[in-house]
Amino acid sequence: MSKYLITLFFLIFINQFIFSQTKPNIILIVSDDHGREALGCYGNKVIKTPHLDALAREGMRFDNAFCTTASCSPSRSVILSGKHNHANGMYGLEHNVHHFNAFDTLKTLPVLLADAGYATARIGKYHVGPEQTFHFQKVLSATKAIGRSTLEMADSCLSFFQQHTDAPFFLYFAPEDPHRSGGFIPAGESTAFDAAQVNPFGNRAGGYPQEAVTTYDPAAIPVPPFLPDSKACRAELAACYQSISRMDQGIGKLITHLKANHLYDKTLIIYISDNGIAFPGAKTTLYEPGMRLPCIIKLPQPTKKGGVQNALISWVDITPTLLDFAGILHNAKGLQGKSFKNIIETENAAGWDEVYASHTMHEVTMYYPMRVLREQRYKLIWNMAYQLPFPMALDLFYSYAWKDAVLNNRKYGKRTTAQFLQRPEFELYDIQTDPDEVHNLATQPAHKARLKTMQDKLRKFQEDTQDPWAVKALKTAPKTPG
Repeated sequence: MSKYLITLFFLIFINQFIFSQTKPNIILIVSDDHGREALGCYGNKVIKTPHLDALAREGMRFDNAFCTTASCSPSRSVILSGKHNHANGMYGLEHNVHHFNAFDTLKTLPVLLADAGYATARIGKYHVGPEQTFHFQKVLSATKAIGRSTLEMADSCLSFFQQHTDAPFFLYFAPEDPHRSGGFIPAGESTAFDAAQVNPFGNRAGGYPQEAVTTYDPAAIPVPPFLPDSKACRAELAACYQSISRMDQGIGKLITHLKANHLYDKTLIIYISDNGIAFPGAKTTLYEPGMRLPCIIKLPQPTKKGGVQNALISWVDITPTLLDFAGILHNAKGLQGKSFKNIIETENAAGWDEVYASHTMHEVTMYYPMRVLREQRYKLIWNMAYQLPFPMALDLFYSYAWKDAVLNNRKYGKRTTAQFLQRPEFELYDIQTDPDEVHNLATQPAHKARLKTMQDKLRKFQEDTQDPWAVKALKTAPKTPG
């Protein structure tokens, strides 16, 4: 064999080796309405999530990870574009009468990865549009119920893994659990507990194929402080936990398939949720339970396992980070997040001490724009339409936990229902001393300078991200005449 051929073969081998090392397979798992309070690795001693807990032991658990908007379609559009929803055009839900769509000029994560040679596939909840903007090369299952049956979802991915044992591929794995089930029960007048009004959260009698049904005793459920400790709420939490445990089993099966095809050590796995749990006080709000979410990252070849990362990151950073792993971050233009690839295993990472959030609406009738600056200690919420009552999503308005609180005139968590529905223009909280966001500091003279500084930062954020709502000048609420 000539020296020329030997050199050529050597160069080809080196190129393939470098390519496989620098372009890992990527699996992005995005659950539906899963709050960080309902995971074992985040401190819940009751819920059974062994596979996600194991993934956290294999990788890193982010303790300060935030969505930018606590609504399904807008949040997913941010995850897959690296732009806030006010900049990508997806202001609300994509489906049915709401019919919001992102701008068709947007270059999204799956499109950019496909252009770079990745095989792209999705399964489960999609809920963004238009399709050509968020295009994946393969849809692995079109079965309507697949998102509730994560074990079947995992099995549907097996042939994709077998076809792509050589890097790279990008799989978007999106269970519909633990979202509430559709079909709302009309409000009743009885104040007595009624099991028929408890939402099943996708659970069904006998379970789904392969599911080891995991049920929970409502009396043993830890009720987080933002929810009312009532029979109605506990029963719905128990149903929600069952849904989460089913999802966890499917994620375990997905990892089993990866390992069986010798792909686990070549694959970057990220687990996040689109927004907080589907209860009033979390989903559709930008209080902590709505936007501070689970984030577990397992690197292909981790050097540090089971660690906790305290840097503040948000879902607008997901696309830049994954493009960075793929070596093509330079191909993306106009991203509003930044890559956290290099700090995943770094303790006390500098420069990650604030995140911004931007919510416009959920359903088309739920106009309530909010902008948020979350720092390590303080948090500012600007309710732009504070004169309006806070709009309730239908699944939350008809939730038994909410109806029970209203009918029994009980507090909803640490707020009255009236306080929940009518909010001030500015809410400033000291998260360190007031993690439940109960004591608003915005009107206190001692915090006047801090309020102004954070307002100015919000204005700059709006300008930097071309926020159409920047025309609504930040100002304090007008004084009462006389």
